[in-house]
Amino acid sequence: MTLAKCEEKVIGIPRAMSFYNNYPFYFGFFNDLGIKIVLSDVTTKQTMSDGAGLVVTETCLPIKVYIGHILNLLQKGVKTIFVPSLQSIDNKIYNCSKIRGLPDLVRNVVKEKFVMIEATLDKSEKKQGLYEFLAEAVKPFGITDMKLIKKASKAGWRCYNNFHVMSKSGMSYPKALSYALQGKVVIGNKTKEYPISIALVGHGYNIYDERVTMKVFDKLEKMDVEVCTSLQLSEEQLNDGIASLGNEKYWANEDEITGSAGHFLKDSKVDGVITITAFGCGPDSLMVERITRRAKQFNKPLLNLTIDEQTGEAGFITRLEAFVDMLFRKKRASIVNKLNLNEEASSYSPNIEYIETK
Repeated sequence: MTLAKCEEKVIGIPRAMSFYNNYPFYFGFFNDLGIKIVLSDVTTKQTMSDGAGLVVTETCLPIKVYIGHILNLLQKGVKTIFVPSLQSIDNKIYNCSKIRGLPDLVRNVVKEKFVMIEATLDKSEKKQGLYEFLAEAVKPFGITDMKLIKKASKAGWRCYNNFHVMSKSGMSYPKALSYALQGKVVIGNKTKEYPISIALVGHGYNIYDERVTMKVFDKLEKMDVEVCTSLQLSEEQLNDGIASLGNEKYWANEDEITGSAGHFLKDSKVDGVITITAFGCGPDSLMVERITRRAKQFNKPLLNLTIDEQTGEAGFITRLEAFVDMLFRKKRASIVNKLNLNEEASSYSPNIEYIETK
């Protein structure tokens, strides 16, 4: 379907699923072509509830959240929404079935009429690569000139690469994204030394959605913990991480879990690993099982957290507190043993005073 030429070029993008990994590219690409982007609002309890109300109970949390964001865009009056079908990101490297069939799922549960731009990326098939995907994404706006599309893709990659340069320097996700969208590259110096370092392992749409994971980064920061994620690693490090767990890459987003976990389990600077996965996710459960087995071999403390729309913050915080406290005790004992000191000589302990009791 092609939009009327007189209409303003506006595209809605749900703040869920591929947004957390690909939005810097989408932003640069669509803006270069004069297409205005409208994002759904940040996830709230209502977003999750609205999405969960339209799908079967067994549907995983990220999909429920995604449907909620589609409804939010419709409530904001956006009638053209980008719902990509990301089948395969490389030859024989696939996404899970729910991500691959996202347009069909949305079409079957959301009854309100709107223009759904369901561009397909499938690098395991011929003529369904990136440029074909991008051409399909802007065709409804009457844009068919491949020169313009390729030029816009360069703008997308520029924004995307700037975001990753800052992420790899250790900058937080929100700051790196904000600077990248402004066309800036800011590399800050590390000014604080943390006594404990934890690797947070999970898909971007889980760990960077503040409502889904209840601001886990802020909570760990207040406990005086440095947090590492897959965004700080190179492609080579992620591939090596997958290999170190005895795996071969099959899932498209396996880097974020198996790859990063494999790397951080070997990293002596990382004191522990936390995985965050959605309840009912088949691929994630298989990856976490392998990570759990190998964590014992690496003698690295591991905490597996599973989330859904019913996850309570009190229990979530309690498990974080206990894990961090255990890491502090382990670190303190290590220092005492190395320096041959009395245990009283060690002076730091986790900050958990901020925890709300209500």
